Amino acid sequence: MTRRIRRNHSATFEAKVALAAIKGDLTIAELAKRFDVHPNQIAQWKSQLLDNATSAFDGGRPPSEAPDLRALHAKIGQQALEIDFLESALGREDDASAKRCERKAMIDARHDLPLTRQAELLNLSRGSLYYVAKGPSERDLELMREIDRLHLEYPYMGARMLRDTLALQGDRIGRRHVARLMRVMGIEALYAQKSTSRRHPQHFVFPYLLRDITIAQPNHVWFADITYILMERGFLYLFAVMDRATRRILAWRLLNSLTTDFCIDAVEEAIEQYGSPEIFNTDQGVQFTSSDFVQIIREKHGIALSMDGKGCWRDNVTIERFWRSLKYEKAYLHAYDGTSAAKFGIGKYVAFYNSSRPHSALDGQTPDAVYFTQAPTKIAA
Repeated sequence: MTRRIRRNHSATFEAKVALAAIKGDLTIAELAKRFDVHPNQIAQWKSQLLDNATSAFDGGRPPSEAPDLRALHAKIGQQALEIDFLESALGREDDASAKRCERKAMIDARHDLPLTRQAELLNLSRGSLYYVAKGPSERDLELMREIDRLHLEYPYMGARMLRDTLALQGDRIGRRHVARLMRVMGIEALYAQKSTSRRHPQHFVFPYLLRDITIAQPNHVWFADITYILMERGFLYLFAVMDRATRRILAWRLLNSLTTDFCIDAVEEAIEQYGSPEIFNTDQGVQFTSSDFVQIIREKHGIALSMDGKGCWRDNVTIERFWRSLKYEKAYLHAYDGTSAAKFGIGKYVAFYNSSRPHSALDGQTPDAVYFTQAPTKIAA
């Protein structure tokens, strides 16, 4: 018989389970299975909550004193609000011991429960609810534009060489400052090295499938990657899906936060319009190794998932060249002042790139001309 591993649950988690037991919609056995807790533990938490509820209404008054019904009704109403808030907030999490950023996301400004009490229930300071992260300074934005330009021109440059190159141009900046800006932008020197991709340590990484194979037909191999687009103030993330053989951009998304959702939306759009590829290749970034992304690729659409690893760094060059073309030929010429302007400008360039811009790797033909000439009939997704 396997012994259960002893776990320390937070007070909020215990309260949530006890409230569910008191509510009675599920049996103790069903609650034990749902929350992965022993039934006896749930019964104990329920008993503790009922005992504490009695003492909460007691208030230390003498036995002979008549209860203040108005105060009791107010207390019941307050606890009902708190129960409703906890059920709606903690219902989004499998475990109440969530990270601080996740607990902060549970705050509901439209709920009748005051924000101060919401913060107390979620073990947050009230001041953190009103904190707004400070964006990059104008100086850093200028440096990021120049670092991006140098990175596209000389992708082998690391933080030290970029620091020295910027110094020659009159920009005095430290190596660590350059390295920090490179991390913010999500770029690094492009050369064979260990651990070239940053991935989640608990996510599974899939093997590389493109070694020693010839990619000559559309919808054989698709690539996906993420870059950033500098704005007049701040920057946005750009995700794109490319057909490897024809260099055609099949779908793209622009967003102000780096999440898996907008990557999945673009992939679904590409498959809906053009069918499924045989192989989908990405790097080992956390968005691509997440369970949601893997499930969409492998389980829902039955596509083989390939991930760049050691000795496979050159594969990124194909889509990196598209990033370079996009930024030099469009993004750098326009300081977009908002997301709408950036989406319109990038959408216009992608249409031009696919249909009108001749590509040297395609013998001067456009990606559209090669893709639609050779592509098989679309497979319904």
